[in-house]
Amino acid sequence: MIGFVFLLRLLVSIRPGAEALDNGLALTPTMGWLHWERFMCNIDCDKDPENCISERLYMQMADMMVKEGWREAGYEYVCIDDCWPSHQRDAQGRLQADPKRFPGGIKKLAEYIHSKGLKLGIYADVGKNTCAGYPGSLGHYETDAQTFADWNVDLLKFDGCFMDWTLLGEGYTNMSTALNQTGRSILYSCEWPLYEWPFKKPNYTAIRETCNHWRNYNDVDDSWSSIKSILDWTASHQDTIVPPAGPGGWNDPDMLVIGNFGLSHDQQESQMALWAIMAAPLLMSNDLRHICPRSKGLLQNRRIIEISQDPLGRQGFCTIKVDNFEVWERPLSHKRLAVAVLNRQETGGPRGLVIRAVPGWKICDPQCNVTQILPEYRELGVQPPKSKVVLSVNPSGTALVTLTPISSRFNMYELQKQETIL
Repeated sequence: MIGFVFLLRLLVSIRPGAEALDNGLALTPTMGWLHWERFMCNIDCDKDPENCISERLYMQMADMMVKEGWREAGYEYVCIDDCWPSHQRDAQGRLQADPKRFPGGIKKLAEYIHSKGLKLGIYADVGKNTCAGYPGSLGHYETDAQTFADWNVDLLKFDGCFMDWTLLGEGYTNMSTALNQTGRSILYSCEWPLYEWPFKKPNYTAIRETCNHWRNYNDVDDSWSSIKSILDWTASHQDTIVPPAGPGGWNDPDMLVIGNFGLSHDQQESQMALWAIMAAPLLMSNDLRHICPRSKGLLQNRRIIEISQDPLGRQGFCTIKVDNFEVWERPLSHKRLAVAVLNRQETGGPRGLVIRAVPGWKICDPQCNVTQILPEYRELGVQPPKSKVVLSVNPSGTALVTLTPISSRFNMYELQKQETIL
């Protein structure tokens, strides 16, 4: 069981422990699409033109984001990952896109993305090379930052391969400074702590001052074991990583793999719910041209997105582990609480947890209005402290609910009026 003192401290008093990067971006967790997990480093456009890393792929994804309601749901960034550049810089020492796969160049692609009301993200590396062996930014931070600004890029994912770990902080800080000096607002996604954890505990005060979000742990795979490993790492390090998170700077547990091949629908619901509780960037890595309606509905679920984007900006955390259940809770605006109950058991059928066993249930005195969002939307009504409501959760699935504390004098008309305002 998680320590009560730690729970109380987080529920009541946590605030980001340092000033956020002063670029006015990522005031709520970033939402968008990123190619890596689904499309990886597929550069063979002769054999696989539909799925190779090319301007065509990003233009098609942008088209789908507009056509299928993703933009309206809040997903605004279309992000390029590794394997986009030529293997050589140009005569002026600037990065350049592979001319065969990006014949129009990145600036032209940015114009197309912007014409759709979306934003473009790009990828580079703090070290000598990218993880896939393309030119890195070491020794070129100012040049690359200005190049991205000239191309009208909106987000930079900055990886950490091929770099002396003792120089990571200097490199990430230098690129942050270089981006800000361009005068263009470019959201800065770092992998600084991911590469530093094997050697020492990262300085999250410095990281928050430098980056808009930051990766801490291994890349996500399209598997339930990968999702579980990320949740386990996050829970075991939450005393370190939760306090710094907040508007302008977020922990990034990596991409949403919902709509791919490896997760059951219950497991997809678990990833979506827990990423919202963790105030994580919601960066999908899937094929929006071929996604099942059920996965699409989950990713566009407005009630889950409202939890993700809650303006209070506090990251949730694991509050209890009992009987193969995990309870994760996130404080929300207007004194509300989001609760995710994850069933870690992977055999048998649905199992139940009485809602009053949730540690945060103590806010429901004298009563709470309870809304279940997953696995299906249900208004569970006003519940007393000794509520007998049982949350039924499928194996590897998650029940997601919100608790709204109300006084005995607070009638349902007032509650409905408040929810309309929200």
